[in-house]
Amino acid sequence: MTNINRINTRLAQLKTDNKTALIPYITAGDPEPNATLELMKLMVAEGADLIELGVPFSDPMADGPVIQKAVERALKHNMSLRQVLSIVKQFRETDNDTPVLLMGYLNPIEAMGFEYFAQQAEQAGLDGVLTVDMPPEETAGYTELLTKHNLARVFLVSPTTPESRLKAVSEQGSGFVYYVSLKGVTGTGKLDAGNVKTQVELLKKQVNLPVGIGFGIRDSESAYQMAQVGEAVIIGSALVNLIEQHQQEGLSAIKQALTKQMRVFRHALDQADKGEIL
Repeated sequence: MTNINRINTRLAQLKTDNKTALIPYITAGDPEPNATLELMKLMVAEGADLIELGVPFSDPMADGPVIQKAVERALKHNMSLRQVLSIVKQFRETDNDTPVLLMGYLNPIEAMGFEYFAQQAEQAGLDGVLTVDMPPEETAGYTELLTKHNLARVFLVSPTTPESRLKAVSEQGSGFVYYVSLKGVTGTGKLDAGNVKTQVELLKKQVNLPVGIGFGIRDSESAYQMAQVGEAVIIGSALVNLIEQHQQEGLSAIKQALTKQMRVFRHALDQADKGEIL
């Protein structure tokens, strides 16, 4: 896939600058719909290079308990895929540079209709889609549709992904490949940095795309270690957990907590990029 959009442009520029991309994840509509746009802007201000926005779905099978609860909070406000695209469109009114990737499941896209979704996503200013439950072997027509509308198709791969699937990821994927750094759902388990390094080196021989590493990166040390391995570090549960912890105190408290944590992660990646000790 050769379509050029903000994801390709941003990751290429960061590679030139010898910098690791910081990709924070939040669930759209958590803790309530009006918060999402403000939190997206805050994350960019604190060093996010790309934003991953979760689309709430009633059966988030790849997500651990922290993000499952975030999805539940968003669904209480009836957050829909249409509303998520509306938030992206609002974000584009003041930020035309930061790439935005939707992470979600097939059902809401299928319900909207693939062609209509792709059209609406492009019009909103979206840059890519990661559909957890849609394997690359089954996406040829869908991928062509996304490419037509200048949307990257990001796939998850894991330590147990077979070579045949990696070949399909290489053929069908674009933007970057999302490497799941440990077995299980998001927000669980402990990273083995040495093993991740070995696995990612093998992956790069088979898939000619930048590698973003996610799942299990919860502190500065793990972020620092992963910045030495991949082109991007993806932070999800560590940030979503802060939203849960501070939701009763209001948006101001959430923003303070996220600002502090984003600075921790940005500093860790910058230290790794400069070859300095954390």
